[in-house]
Amino acid sequence: MQPEKSTSFRKIIHIDMDAFYASVEQRDHPEYQGKPIVVGGPPTGRGGVVATASYEARKFGVKSAMSSKRAAQLCKELIFVKPRFDVYKEVSLRILEIFRRYTDLIEPLSLDEAFLDVTVDKKQIGSALEIARQIKQSIKDELRLTASAGVSINKFVAKVASDMNKPDGLTFVGPSKVAVFVEKLPVEKFFGVGKVTAEKMKLMGLHTGKDLKKLTEGELVRSFGKMGKFFFNTARGRDDRQVQSHRDLKSVGAEDTFPFDLVTLEEMNIELEKIADLVHDRIRRRGLRAKTLTLKIKYHDFKLITRSRSFQDSIDELEVIVLTAKELLANTLGASQKVRLLGISLSNFGEMIRHNNDDSDQLTLFR
Repeated sequence: MQPEKSTSFRKIIHIDMDAFYASVEQRDHPEYQGKPIVVGGPPTGRGGVVATASYEARKFGVKSAMSSKRAAQLCKELIFVKPRFDVYKEVSLRILEIFRRYTDLIEPLSLDEAFLDVTVDKKQIGSALEIARQIKQSIKDELRLTASAGVSINKFVAKVASDMNKPDGLTFVGPSKVAVFVEKLPVEKFFGVGKVTAEKMKLMGLHTGKDLKKLTEGELVRSFGKMGKFFFNTARGRDDRQVQSHRDLKSVGAEDTFPFDLVTLEEMNIELEKIADLVHDRIRRRGLRAKTLTLKIKYHDFKLITRSRSFQDSIDELEVIVLTAKELLANTLGASQKVRLLGISLSNFGEMIRHNNDDSDQLTLFR
């Protein structure tokens, strides 16, 4: 049973590292191996958030984006580990080096996952499945970490496949298997289907890809807007999105929610410097210059405001980012204002620049 598409197929791999941050910590700290750990802030003050949970912790129901307080309730023996983003970024760059042995068509989604188009591969191996095997083995041999991979004819199927047999999984969905594979998928597996959309679909009697396939494109668009067209195509094994080495980003930023309210401008400026350094690192690694800086402030009462400044010439200098953010903050902050969150984002990207010996723009963390 063939997917309803051309007979000329691309060879797409989706690589997803297994519990990446937690696995790096367990690799570097033998005392954490085999134990339930989470990378993220401990449940003190206002409480932290779980960035990544080890597989030992996941057995207790602990998962990413869960509050640290809830995670601690689920697992009494849980170990909280402070993130080391500089280490994770360095490991990501080494993973990227492994990818580049096979192709330059790499689209990172975050520090720990990426799409690869190996339709034409550098080593002329010809088999996407064999390339995925070699990549997984190299990551294991050289970095002492495991990755799961999905291999198929498009991005949608490859990404879903990579999650099928974690950890250390390898799932291949060939052209003749795509249609049946997609028909059996629960609607929650489709890109763009969150909790609300899934509930709406189930009320309509739509539980699987096969159910979605029964509706016309017009019916799906009327029910789900522009995503209806995407659901119509992916339910039929179609996904024409290309693997893009440089994604068209609208903004790059970072923000931090503090365990306790900040009450002095000095405290806030110290935190702004840390955030500005992260944002600066991210745009430099991607070779971007921006014309607009936006400051985000959330007060203790959850009131959220933003303030922006645009420049005539594109900027990427750390000093400019820091000084502009501080000035916007000083001009915005009222008397006795307590702040719980600060963020900086850059947008309106102008010229592209390339820094010598810096290929790290391929893998960037957006938190």
